[in-house]
Amino acid sequence: MNKKILAALAVITLIAPVAAKAETPQQPTLAILDTAIDMTVPSIAKNVVYEACVLEWGVCPNTKSLMEGPGSATLPHPYVAINGFDHGTQMAAAAIQANPNVKIVFVRIIGNNPDGSRKVAGNQTIVNALNWVLQNKDRFNIQAVSMSQSNHILGPAGTDYCPKNPTIQGLLTALKDKNVGVFFPAGNVRDYSRISFPSCLPEAIAVGATMPTQEVAIYSNYDAKLIDFVALGTMRLTSAGNKQVNVAGTSASTQVAASSWVAVKSIKPNLTYQETLDLFNRTAILTKNSKVTGAKLINLRGALNG
Repeated sequence: MNKKILAALAVITLIAPVAAKAETPQQPTLAILDTAIDMTVPSIAKNVVYEACVLEWGVCPNTKSLMEGPGSATLPHPYVAINGFDHGTQMAAAAIQANPNVKIVFVRIIGNNPDGSRKVAGNQTIVNALNWVLQNKDRFNIQAVSMSQSNHILGPAGTDYCPKNPTIQGLLTALKDKNVGVFFPAGNVRDYSRISFPSCLPEAIAVGATMPTQEVAIYSNYDAKLIDFVALGTMRLTSAGNKQVNVAGTSASTQVAASSWVAVKSIKPNLTYQETLDLFNRTAILTKNSKVTGAKLINLRGALNG
């Protein structure tokens, strides 16, 4: 699932705000921040309302580090289907499978080398992408953000192990203040005392994974103090090239959780961030596995009716 791509950077600075023109309000959207997307897949393309490319490197299709509009988040075949760049298509498919009506703003955040391999991405990637979302939240009525990328470079278990980043945390807080939920994966290395960065940040919504049986997946990281929810993570999804693949990971469960948030905000638009979070907590189903107990499984039906 290509999780460990985010290397810590010593200096973090905000990019300049992106000017966003006023547009007619639309239904709530989910901003998916990921590798790239294959817009030739009909079941994906019908749900994507906008594309953007926000990179640390000048390798967007326009040879710059920022591009918006059709074609911004795509890569040509076969590059969109190799070296982990198919991950973004799969994540869009997971969101759609959980909420067929979800509308997606897809933001490509991973650059590629000429041979199709992935460029290194660091904390600046997160900063740039979240800043773009913050500047364009009203333009696209973004109600949730999902970024299914993470790393497990953490402090020792039993300590305040999560690397803090004031700039990222400030952006997460700013989005919360605008009632936007930002979802990150807990990670997949069977760590039952720590969850991956940036899901471990207190301002984030951290998501673990379950099996189709609703039992917590054995691969899913878990920290009862920091994880918020679990959601279905073992799925069969459409990938680049319109191929069907088996996917297992907290990457997928993060999309399920975020698209569920958007589904609730679609019918309960006046809920604040805290009210939506409380609703998810109140209606969640308790689940477990042999290693963890008391995990909160998102119950979309219960939240919609709650």
